[in-house]
Amino acid sequence: MQIIKRDGRTAEFDKQKIVNAVSKAMIAIRMEDNGQLAHHVADAVEHKLLKQKEATVEAIQELVELELMKSKNKELAKAYIRYRHERNEFRHKINSIDKKISELVQMEETVTNENGNKDANVFNTKRDLLAGVVAKDYALRKMLPKHIVDAHTNGDLHFHDLDYSPFFSMYNCMLIDFKGMLEHGFTIGNADVETPKSISTATALVSQIVANVSSNIYGGTSFNRADEVLEPYAEKSYIKHLNEAKLWIEDEAKQDDYARKMTKKEIYDSMQALEYEINTLYNSNGQTPFLTINFGLGTSWYCREIQKSMMQIRIDGLGRGKKTAVFPKLVFTLKRGVNLEPLDPNYDIKQLALECATKRMYPDILSYDKIVEITGDFKAPMGCRSFLSSYQENGQYITDGRNNLGVVTLNLPRVAIESGGDQETFWKLLQDKLELSHEALEYRISTLEKAHPQNAPILYQYGATGKRLGVDDRVMDIFEKGRATISLGYIGLHEVVTVFFGNDWQQNPEAKAFSIRVLSTMKDAVNAWKDESGFAYGLYGTPSESLTDRFCRLDKEKYGSIEHITDKDYYTNSFHYDVRKSPNPFEKIEFEKDYPYYSSGGFIHYVEFPSLINNPKGLEAVWDYAYDRVGYFGTNTPIDRCYECGYEGEFESTEIGFQCPNCGNNNPQTSSCVRRLCGYLGSVIQRPVIKGRRLEIQSRKKHM
Repeated sequence: MQIIKRDGRTAEFDKQKIVNAVSKAMIAIRMEDNGQLAHHVADAVEHKLLKQKEATVEAIQELVELELMKSKNKELAKAYIRYRHERNEFRHKINSIDKKISELVQMEETVTNENGNKDANVFNTKRDLLAGVVAKDYALRKMLPKHIVDAHTNGDLHFHDLDYSPFFSMYNCMLIDFKGMLEHGFTIGNADVETPKSISTATALVSQIVANVSSNIYGGTSFNRADEVLEPYAEKSYIKHLNEAKLWIEDEAKQDDYARKMTKKEIYDSMQALEYEINTLYNSNGQTPFLTINFGLGTSWYCREIQKSMMQIRIDGLGRGKKTAVFPKLVFTLKRGVNLEPLDPNYDIKQLALECATKRMYPDILSYDKIVEITGDFKAPMGCRSFLSSYQENGQYITDGRNNLGVVTLNLPRVAIESGGDQETFWKLLQDKLELSHEALEYRISTLEKAHPQNAPILYQYGATGKRLGVDDRVMDIFEKGRATISLGYIGLHEVVTVFFGNDWQQNPEAKAFSIRVLSTMKDAVNAWKDESGFAYGLYGTPSESLTDRFCRLDKEKYGSIEHITDKDYYTNSFHYDVRKSPNPFEKIEFEKDYPYYSSGGFIHYVEFPSLINNPKGLEAVWDYAYDRVGYFGTNTPIDRCYECGYEGEFESTEIGFQCPNCGNNNPQTSSCVRRLCGYLGSVIQRPVIKGRRLEIQSRKKHM
């Protein structure tokens, strides 16, 4: 008799395979039978199959189950059913990894386009993606608790960075302690590095630190208050040039003039070198290091020159084509009394920042007073939007050197869909999902217990985390007591409220109050977890570059196409206003300003503008309005350029990606097309984005 296997192939019936399977079930319940029952079951199944020419594997397994249910030992039947289920689950996962590897080989976008900062065409990225496919599969099969695996696999939540965090005691993003490393020296590889004696050496070391740190974590890095940190090294360069001038020039005024001129040039050249170095580096996983540079508060001549150089270099663009650099991400701090108003000493630099934003989208801006109000003290975001909570040592606020331990994101729209539009059911389901997310986050923390200082010397022994541990010191000491954050992420607040109040809920006070209650409930949960554990749990509006696609795709498969929910093929990021609507910039800011107080672990606001190149004053009006209302703001404006036909403006989004509307050019070598993917920008022709994110970008309306 022929047996039809699951893959369609056929084989001769082999009774011994039934004996082996039943025997394994017996072993599982520690049942001793000398194989008699196993042989009896195999004989009975064979007898029932005698008159058949063929049978499927599944049909034979069902006959085995029926025979076992007839026996006196029901536990054996249950054990066999469990064994069968586990084998089916194992086959499914093996098929899944085969499918993922095949998708990678065939360059399917769900694998290759999940991260807009990874160029899937280059070998080192392909290698990282392949390793990631295998690692994620192993993590889900062998490492994570089963109920968390099930929740991640079916889309109730998303356990981020599965290709790294379960295997290595690595964490997410951080504010590198550049100040401490440059002041006290550090070691990289075989080199013991002393305090730099010039701005050019300091910036060269910054790029080396970024490359090394980025290869030891899986998130973004940030250079907090860079102008102030680099100021002493610019001053050292000035002294060097002044001493040179004294050798040849007698007039002291001319000596100073020469030294300032040479220092200004060195500052510009150093910042330009840093820009190029970051954009030409690849870290160990095939990405351009995700670096955010924050600046703007320094008022000395040196700080002002550093600020002006960074923005002028960005305005000038990269290379012969003058393309827009997407890294480092620039974040300019506005502060009343420093640069906000015409009489402030650095108001002229604000004007340069406005010009830069109209031409290159960056810098994003931080409103100093609001950041302090929302997060407890001033600091730059880690990566694109993650913020540290306030933390003190010896009465002093500490920011540099701190980090985020990782993220688990809750699929909020699914909770609303499963509630069937009943609010009482929604709140109960939300509590259940929050507890599940808490368990997943606790698992993330537990994996870090294995970390040793020598695992990542740049982090733990040489100062990047602001601590210099000995070989035998405990790494967890620098994560506990609120020093490191860990994030509960969320996505799709807009879709959640739409389930209950319809798609035009933004003008409904009851709906707005409901949306606030959703975030408030989650905020209360993370605060309770923080009190229980001592770890700084925070609520985080996940960037969701590819997750906006994944969650919606899974929900559409499970619940069908739901108008204004899953039919769009993407979920709305964070707490953002529906991208398909077009409030004016002031209305959008006013609507969103309440949410970051609850989502203080990670947030950003942005406005979609038409071209602003000829209207920097219009942008300034929005920045000024935002200053007293929101802490972190991004400018989205058309800056695309086609070098074949000379078109400048906004490229079209098509089924195959982005292209010049004038000549159809979509060649990454002869065009520049930049979009805000989430908290950061991406070159979407050179590094294409996943379908859901592309559709979301395509749906964005201008706020005018």
